[in-house]
Amino acid sequence: MQLFYNPDISGSTEFISFSKEESRHIVKVLRKKTGDLLHITNGRGFLFSVEIEDAHDKKCSGRILNSIEKPEEWSYHLHIAIAPTKLNDRMEWFLEKATEIGINEITPIICDRSERKQIKKERMEKVILSAMKQSLKFQLPRLNPAISFGEFIGKSDYDLGLIAHCEDDHKTNLKNFLPFKKRILILIGPEGDFSPREIEKALKLNFKPVSLGKSRLRTETAGVVACNTVSILNE
Repeated sequence: MQLFYNPDISGSTEFISFSKEESRHIVKVLRKKTGDLLHITNGRGFLFSVEIEDAHDKKCSGRILNSIEKPEEWSYHLHIAIAPTKLNDRMEWFLEKATEIGINEITPIICDRSERKQIKKERMEKVILSAMKQSLKFQLPRLNPAISFGEFIGKSDYDLGLIAHCEDDHKTNLKNFLPFKKRILILIGPEGDFSPREIEKALKLNFKPVSLGKSRLRTETAGVVACNTVSILNE
């Protein structure tokens, strides 16, 4: 199934027109014709079946035949706050894989030791959207604006807060906190790890220090391991 995305479509929508870029992809690349069916999600858990009425490569349009509300694929809310990596492609790899595995929310956090202080949010949102469509998911993960660690942690909302750091302090393996069916927030630091000040602040706010295994992981790998561990142990 080829999945398309339109955030504005709802149960009351009867007709839909595609952008010039999407219209060209539908007609020229996929070679769809009048009468063919398309599948569209609004990124909020709904799948729509659309019959093409005008297969124009600049403004393709169609009629909505039906809609199905897809059940939640997981029974928890996973939020990973992660420091942007020095190389953009590594961060994009994390976003892609986390979306494929299953995640609800991502926040880029700027830490004391962060080498990258800014993100390309529009580019990252495109990566997430592409991964959602490719993996046939119907919930679009939310990408929040980049924010400083101190500002984020002071207003974060969670039922279980975890911080994965590299210090030798006593830590519990992430799997020992799972399964957990409510709001999970996991903090993943930059290449140089969280600073002692940041770790102390998180612990004072009742974040639990966790280990993601015996290996020392890159930031983006740690994010994927955390996401996958939560997914597997909550099945």
